[in-house]
Amino acid sequence: MNVFEKTLEQIESAGLTRTLKAIRNDSSGYCTFNSKKMLNLSSNDYLGLASDENLKSEFMELLSQNPQWLTFGSGSSRLLTGNNSIYDETEQTLKKWYGSQGALFFNSGYHANTGILPALSDKNDLILSDKLCHASIIDGIRLCHAEQIRYRHNDYEHLESILEKKRDLHQNVFIVSESVFSMDGDQADLEKLVELKEKYNAILYIDEAHAVGAMGETGLGLCEEVGVVSQIDIIIGTMGKAMASVGAYAILNNVLNKVLINKARTLIFTTALPAINMAWSKFIIDKMPEFKQQRKQLKKLVTLCNDMVQDMGYKTFGSYIIPIVVGENKVAVALAEHLQKKGFLIFPIRPPTVPKGTARLRLSLTANINPDILDEVMMEVKRFME
Repeated sequence: MNVFEKTLEQIESAGLTRTLKAIRNDSSGYCTFNSKKMLNLSSNDYLGLASDENLKSEFMELLSQNPQWLTFGSGSSRLLTGNNSIYDETEQTLKKWYGSQGALFFNSGYHANTGILPALSDKNDLILSDKLCHASIIDGIRLCHAEQIRYRHNDYEHLESILEKKRDLHQNVFIVSESVFSMDGDQADLEKLVELKEKYNAILYIDEAHAVGAMGETGLGLCEEVGVVSQIDIIIGTMGKAMASVGAYAILNNVLNKVLINKARTLIFTTALPAINMAWSKFIIDKMPEFKQQRKQLKKLVTLCNDMVQDMGYKTFGSYIIPIVVGENKVAVALAEHLQKKGFLIFPIRPPTVPKGTARLRLSLTANINPDILDEVMMEVKRFME
């Protein structure tokens, strides 16, 4: 047995085997998996827009009026010939939406998070990141030459204690956090983070991947809900979740924007997205403030489902991301399989995505789910765990 076969054997024995799955979504919160129609409880399409037939029809009509967008390959990076004019139009739209000086589009959230901090920091700097930041942020920080310290999750006393000791020893200090954390659905205290960044003259980097579109009066995310949009130095927004598209963007000042164009390797050395993808992204961004009803419906589902899960004895954080932490990998796998047999598509989340001993199911609510069916989901979870 060679080393790779041994690796696979270890993965399998630990109950950590992962596979790719073919899934077809529809517009009612359901999908088809293994030739069976199931309620989709694993999607990050929080507003249910990605499969909305009315939106598709409206975009196709717009596309017929703009045939220049009908290209399926860009042919090069943005710095060569891949920067179709729709890129510039999309970034102008983002600047207007956020009221910012700069906006820069990346191919994905992973490209943004692995490219920005390495481009902006150097060996004289310090990066302080929440311990539960997403893997893409962790990977980006690992590429940096700056000193790196992870503070305890949402523990701002710990964060400030580090700042008190370390701030004067470094040129720039970056404070890095998600706004809504992807595994538990809990939230950062953005007001406190803004207070600390101003007190210690730091640069605040907030990833709004799971909040943009789904939260805020116009969909700007948690930063809009708490009124700190203009006080965050770098905001990362992901198009692949509530924004129903592909790609990601950074909202920042004009100076940082220009530095990234010249130094961010994940922008410079990758092929640009096709014009048709960018056109759909701009279409969604333009319409996002209009989706108030979807955000309102999502909030209703959040209240209903969180109450149900708490009544079963599980801890939740009042989000559309709802963890049911069962502990053991094999229990999480078995519970997910049980729910799939009952017509509810949900997958187990296991280490290294989450800490060892905290394997779970992660329910992701979307605005197009019928609230009545959530009773059935919870009943099946309760039956299995009893």
